[in-house]
Amino acid sequence: MKSSDLPISAARRLFWTTFFATLLLKVVLAAGFPFTGDEAFFYQWGVFPAWGYSDHPPMVGWLLAVLHGISDHPLVLRSVTLLVTSAIALLLVDLLRRFLPDAREPSAWLAGAVYLAMPWSWMFVLVTTDTPLVLFMALSAYAYLRASACPDRGTGWYALAGLFVGLAFLSKYFAALLGLAYAVHVLGWRRERWWALPLMLVLALPSIGINLAFNATHGWSNVMFNVFNRHEGSHWNLQTPTVYAAMAAYLLTPWLLWQGLRGRWAHGVSPALRTAATALWLFPLALFAFISLKRTIGLHWVLGFVPLFVVWAGLRVDPRALRSSFKATLALSLPHLIAVAALAWAPLSLWQPAKLYDRLVFTRETPALAAALQADLPAGTTLMARTYNPAAVLAFSYGQYVPVFGVGRHHARQDDQIVDFRTYDGQALRIFDYDEPDLADFTPFFSQVSKRKVLIEGVAFWMVDGTGFKFQPYREQVLAKIAQEFHDIPPWLPLLGNPFCERYGFAGCSPQGR
Repeated sequence: MKSSDLPISAARRLFWTTFFATLLLKVVLAAGFPFTGDEAFFYQWGVFPAWGYSDHPPMVGWLLAVLHGISDHPLVLRSVTLLVTSAIALLLVDLLRRFLPDAREPSAWLAGAVYLAMPWSWMFVLVTTDTPLVLFMALSAYAYLRASACPDRGTGWYALAGLFVGLAFLSKYFAALLGLAYAVHVLGWRRERWWALPLMLVLALPSIGINLAFNATHGWSNVMFNVFNRHEGSHWNLQTPTVYAAMAAYLLTPWLLWQGLRGRWAHGVSPALRTAATALWLFPLALFAFISLKRTIGLHWVLGFVPLFVVWAGLRVDPRALRSSFKATLALSLPHLIAVAALAWAPLSLWQPAKLYDRLVFTRETPALAAALQADLPAGTTLMARTYNPAAVLAFSYGQYVPVFGVGRHHARQDDQIVDFRTYDGQALRIFDYDEPDLADFTPFFSQVSKRKVLIEGVAFWMVDGTGFKFQPYREQVLAKIAQEFHDIPPWLPLLGNPFCERYGFAGCSPQGR
């Protein structure tokens, strides 16, 4: 295709129009979309900063600790997140402009516009562990691709790639897949640069060391969640790979994937760059495909590799095809935008027939619910909830930490790190539940219990009031079960500390009991 078919100025104008339009859209969404349960859970990490936390490495907690010091308005807490995909688009355009011949420069700008138009790009405003993960993965991959294209050794770029992949690992363990992709590429196609692997590892080691030190002294909580507890009950099947394949095609968009497969490498793109641009997204997605044979792959697991796919496509797809992909991606975004706007701002009455109405009322009317729960709260009574999602969301509106009462699930076990149920012995508790509770579940742990409901927008929410909390039965029936189900640490992991088990005297998962 001749460059005259699409002037560079037109492609550049389309990119910047999309850039500022999507940035404005993200600001609106960040300011107005209800704070979600996961966000509220990670917000508490920022309120109580530490070297590590229950499920994942600590980076988002550190980020939120800084933002919490500025303001608790959702726009402030989400401010870094809403900039991430915009920044990635700039990196993407910069890479492609460096790697493509002058005649194909429009492809660089158009590929960036396509990425910005993807729904999961402009919807990327929620502050979660994916915020620093996706950012540092993009910075690491940018440095690695710059190193791969260097005619000389590219030592500095490899060092930056290692530093940033380490910071990504300190955000979420999925970053290890990017590191594995580097290893596959170097060992498979760039053996003459074998030294880059130990160099990158050395630069990543401080981040890895911080996480290992925390885990060894805190019951290996990140490892227990990511490697063991969350995978219990998984089994080999053919359904989850099918779902994963459809999800991956949806994320990459079928049209851009097809155009990339049909296209040819632009003139002048070196073999080293071709293999790097392919390996960095294809190997992780292929590995996810293998994992999907046994367990469900979350859509957000793949998000960090989408920009790398767009770089690959930008090196292979001509400007005219990319422009058609941009139009198709805009069309895909429209129903997503309508759905998001309806969830955030449509009158609740319009959602009343839907199954998600109850949860939507809870999410959008949490301040009213929190006020109702506090209205007649006796002095000295602690508010709790049955599961982590309502506990976190209520805490955000309530202004105090809300522990989980009961066993809970393998997710979000931060209470194991910071809550001491011994301090509630003999006290009164008010426990929130979505559904009408069975008082028989509570009577062993209190001198007296009662329940009542609170109506918000026609939805009944429930609370249990218990007086005279009995710690000892709770330890024997609830905390012991938690220790058995979630703190069954393999003997080959060196255990230097486990706050939960040491606090409650469970020798089997404490260093002293080994």
